[in-house]
Amino acid sequence: MEIWKRNLYICCTASFIVSIGMSQMAPILPLYIAELGITDPGDIARWAGIVFGCNFISLAIFSPIWGRLSDRFGRKPMILRASAWLGFIMIGMGLAQSVTHLVILRLMQGALSGFQAAAIPLIAQETPKERSGWAMGMFFTAQVSGGLMGPLAGGWLSELIGYRHTFFLIGSCCLLGFLALTQLHENFHPVPAAAAMNLRETFQRLPQKQAIIGLFLTTVILHFSLTCVQPILTVYVHELVPDSDHLALISGAIFSSAGFASMIFASRLGNLADRIGSHRILFACLTLAGFVSIPQGLVTAPWQLGLLRFIHGIAIAGLMPSANNLIRQLTPPVCLGRIYGFNQSAQFIGMFTGAFLGGHIAAEIGIGNMFFIVAALLLINAVWCRFAICRHLPVPR
Repeated sequence: MEIWKRNLYICCTASFIVSIGMSQMAPILPLYIAELGITDPGDIARWAGIVFGCNFISLAIFSPIWGRLSDRFGRKPMILRASAWLGFIMIGMGLAQSVTHLVILRLMQGALSGFQAAAIPLIAQETPKERSGWAMGMFFTAQVSGGLMGPLAGGWLSELIGYRHTFFLIGSCCLLGFLALTQLHENFHPVPAAAAMNLRETFQRLPQKQAIIGLFLTTVILHFSLTCVQPILTVYVHELVPDSDHLALISGAIFSSAGFASMIFASRLGNLADRIGSHRILFACLTLAGFVSIPQGLVTAPWQLGLLRFIHGIAIAGLMPSANNLIRQLTPPVCLGRIYGFNQSAQFIGMFTGAFLGGHIAAEIGIGNMFFIVAALLLINAVWCRFAICRHLPVPR
């Protein structure tokens, strides 16, 4: 088997395992916070946003540093460090005695984490450009496949073994991902010039600086729109079915509906992007995500929300791989890790601001109205992407 395919399959396997573990956390987090002593629904929503988003602060700070080190020492050491650290932090969260402990652990998680920031450049540098859209789609498929199973498993396990033991299981899944990644083989040749370049020199090497900066901004907006509702989705489901005895399980199923759609469509959209251009997929999926967000604020039953989240998942399946593939096509290999590090910082900035502000805004205006804000952001981003980014990007031959 070709090296690039072998690395892709190993990274996909590890991403699947890690995603199963990590995605279990989101639907049970508000319930775990309530178990730690927070009782007011508004306070639970605020704390869920803070806990979910605070690690993105340290991730945003440290991702470019780890990206630079990966250019210097290789991607594999960074991948192993990140996956092992995730496992230990998740086990620590199961031992937390207060919400403050969760905040501290999430900040620590971001400081030494960054699995995707290392795995994506490794896949990108090894994959032929004409197959990069498919490769990114495959990696994203593995990620969301784990994300599909995780919330369902988390909701079921939290009812079966309790929240703390569920976090212990999450940590174990991440450590299993670490074991899979020890089999990774990397043909890495350090470039001394890459380690010596400062920030200004790095951006001077980019042939399409405006397009890449535009992609960074699109990444911020995209992940803001995702995480401003994600950590409080369980609270929204509780508003729809206040008397349900299976809130965690229902919330997990709704979380998984988007992941199931992304699992089905990610590689297909990746293949399509290789033919017609990732920038066209990016614009179309931003538009779809914007329009399907509007009715999510008007639902009256959980099944309606689950169906709309499924359609939303189709759009997400095209957005993240397309943005990563475009960066791969526009970035010289000598600074690929660093540029992906900056894009990861943009992602984490969007995630933190979305999770932090989403919980506070939802407490003031209602969770349903948050979906209207999301729709406006995504549609504005689609129009801006069409006229300010796409014209700078290459069209496949």
